[in-house]
Amino acid sequence: MKDLSGLMVPEYEDMLAAHERIKPHIHRTPVLTSEFMNKLTGADLFFKCENFQKAGAFKVRGACNAVFGLSDEDAKRGVATHSSGNHALSLSYAAGRRGIPCHVVMPRTAPQAKKDAVRGYGGIITECEPSTSSREEVFARVEAETGAEFVHPYNDPRVIAGQGTCSREFMEQVEGLDAVIAPIGGGGMISGTCLTLSHQAPHVEIYAAEPEQADDAYRSFKAGHIIADDAPDTVADGLKVPLKDLTWHFVSNHVTDILTASEQEIIDAMKLTWERMKIVMEPSCAVPLAVILKNPEVFRGKRVGVIVTGGNVDLDKLPWMKG
Repeated sequence: MKDLSGLMVPEYEDMLAAHERIKPHIHRTPVLTSEFMNKLTGADLFFKCENFQKAGAFKVRGACNAVFGLSDEDAKRGVATHSSGNHALSLSYAAGRRGIPCHVVMPRTAPQAKKDAVRGYGGIITECEPSTSSREEVFARVEAETGAEFVHPYNDPRVIAGQGTCSREFMEQVEGLDAVIAPIGGGGMISGTCLTLSHQAPHVEIYAAEPEQADDAYRSFKAGHIIADDAPDTVADGLKVPLKDLTWHFVSNHVTDILTASEQEIIDAMKLTWERMKIVMEPSCAVPLAVILKNPEVFRGKRVGVIVTGGNVDLDKLPWMKG
């Protein structure tokens, strides 16, 4: 870690250490290809399937790095976080593996499948209203009551170092990538991608994909400073949170561009992937494909790595279902 004006920024060596620490607790996820998708987009797409990851999402990487990096003394108090879903269940999974408590603040509107998974891994849920302000207010109370170690869903150097291990694997699995694209909400995965690729493959372009209805990262990127929305409304429930100072450091310094997609474009891309590739992905994970389809001129003729970030879906409430 290095201190940049009070900001503890993870370095490449922290990512390498994280990968060794978490290997016993994660999957090395596969990379899938699709001739149909390649013909449709005019690009060679490689899908890094973190939907097949432990706990069903990439976030288990950062969560495991944070949990297994704790001293025995700190671990006794357990861990705590706030999350709309995937970080919550990933931290619960990691805490369960270490045998320590995990306290989670979740929006009452979070998908039931994700709440069930958190409880299945032993997480203790406290619900809040679906806004950043409510989430932080309720969490402050839970943290004070439990004394648990706060593991932020994305604005945490331990978490970002863990997320960076995904791109390390990706570069070992696929040669000659021209670009990598991933969804962006708070920016944890994108920051980890920037951390790894800026050292390991600085020529690779890094794109972030965001819903039009939760486009604060896009507007921040264009404005040159963080613009935060309190309670955006989008089908991509994992991308509703704003950038923070640490993730903004990586986004502002290393991201090539941020592209957006409409709600219908996201749903169409999600359904298309389910139909043609036979893989379960969340709406949040469909945003990269949606923006590739929307901006073919940006990606045409390139070898593009697409990070499929998670597969925890409420099967009773698929977004293309009516009623």
